[in-house]
Amino acid sequence: MDKSTELLGHPVDEATARKFQKWQTRTIIGSMIGYALFYIVRKNLSMAIPDMEADISLHFTKADLGIFLTLNGVVYGVSKFVNGFVGDRINARYFLMFGLAMCAICNFILGMSSVVWLFGLMWVLNGWFQGTGFPPCARLLTHWIHPKQLATKMSVWNTSHSIGAFVALVICGYVVSLGWRWCFYIPAIIAAFGVLLIWVMLRDTPTSVGLPEITVGKQTDTIEQKKSRKEFKAILIKRVFCNPYIWILSIANFFVYTVRFAFLDWGPTMFQQWLGVSKAQSGWMGGGFELCGLAGMLLAGWATDKYFKGRAARVCLLCMLVALAFVGSLWLWRTNDMPILGSIILLFGVGFFIYGPQALVGIAASNLATKEAAASAVGLTGLFAYASTVLSGWGFGVVADSYGWNYIFFGLIAAAIVGTVVFALLWRAKADGYDD
Repeated sequence: MDKSTELLGHPVDEATARKFQKWQTRTIIGSMIGYALFYIVRKNLSMAIPDMEADISLHFTKADLGIFLTLNGVVYGVSKFVNGFVGDRINARYFLMFGLAMCAICNFILGMSSVVWLFGLMWVLNGWFQGTGFPPCARLLTHWIHPKQLATKMSVWNTSHSIGAFVALVICGYVVSLGWRWCFYIPAIIAAFGVLLIWVMLRDTPTSVGLPEITVGKQTDTIEQKKSRKEFKAILIKRVFCNPYIWILSIANFFVYTVRFAFLDWGPTMFQQWLGVSKAQSGWMGGGFELCGLAGMLLAGWATDKYFKGRAARVCLLCMLVALAFVGSLWLWRTNDMPILGSIILLFGVGFFIYGPQALVGIAASNLATKEAAASAVGLTGLFAYASTVLSGWGFGVVADSYGWNYIFFGLIAAAIVGTVVFALLWRAKADGYDD
C-alpha cells in the first residue's frame, strides 16, 4: 500500500499526499492545543478553592464549592452529549473557537465575582461551553485521519487533556499567590490567545483547503443513508440500551471518575490542608498526578492490544485493583505520619492506574456497541462519568467540612472497591460486538 492510500484510502499524486500529511499533522497538533486550553479554563478552580474558602468576604464553604463542582460536571456531561449532534453538522473550526472564547469570558467574570449565586452561575455556564470542546475535535480527527490509523493517532491526541490540566495546575499554583482571582484571569487570557491560534492552524475538512476527502471501502451509502430511522432505533436498542455490558461499563465509569475527580478537584486543597505542602507544591503534585495518568493511559492502551487481544475491560479491572491498593496505601502512609515523599509517590501511583480505565471504558463501549452505535454508547458512559460529581463534588465537600479528609479517603476506598467489583462482571465480555 502506497503512502497516499494509507492517508486517504485511495491513490493520489505525491504532491497531494505530502500536502494532506502536512495538514493532517497540523490538524492533530492544533486540535490538541485547542482542547488542552479548554482544560486550562476548567481545572483552574481546584487551585483557587483553598484561598476562596479562606476569603472571609466570600463566605464559601467546601459544601458550596462542592455544589459548583457537581453542577459543572453534570452540565458538562449533558452538554458534551447534546453538542455531539451539533458538532456533526457545523464547521468544527468555528465551533471550537466559539466554545473556547465563551469559556474565556466566563472565567473573566468568575474572577470578578464576589457573590455565591453569580460565581455558581458562571461556573455552570463554563461547564456547558466546556462541552463544546470535544465534538468539533472528534469531527476534525475523523475527517483528517483514516480509520485504520485513528486508534494510534487518537491515543496520542487524547493526552491533550492531561497536558492542559498539568499546565493549569502548575501555572495557578504560582499565580494564586497574587490572589485567587488570578487563577481565572490568567487562564482566560491564555484561552483568548488560543482562539486566535485555532483560527490560524485549523480548517474544517480536507475540501476546505482543496484536498480530496478520505474514502473507506467502496464509499457507497453511509450507515445513516442505508438504514431507516426505525431500523436505527432497533440497532440502538439492541446494541446499547439492551446490552448489559454497556450498562455495566457505565456504572463502573461512575466509580472511576469518582476517584479521578476527587483528586483533580479537591487535590490542591487536600494537599495543602492534609499534607501541609505549599500552594506551588500542591500545583506540581496535581500536575504530576496528571502526567503519571498520561503515561498510565498510554501503557494501558498498548497492553490491551498487545497482551489482552482487545479485551479492554480486563485491563480496566486490573488497573482499578492496583489503583485501589495505592489509594489505601496513601491513606495508611499519611495517617502514620510517614515522610511526604512517600505520599507523593503513592499519589502518582493512583494517577498512573486510574487513568487506564478512564481511557479504556470509552474504547470498550465503542467496540461492544460496534460502529453503528458507538457514539450513543460512549455518550451513555459519559453521562454516568460526570454524574459522579454529585459524589466527588458536593458529597465530598460536605464530608470534608463536617468530618475531615480521613473520611474522604474512606469514601474513595469504597468507590474503588465497588468499581473493581463492577469491572469483574465484565471479565467474560468479548473484545467487540461485531459477531453478535
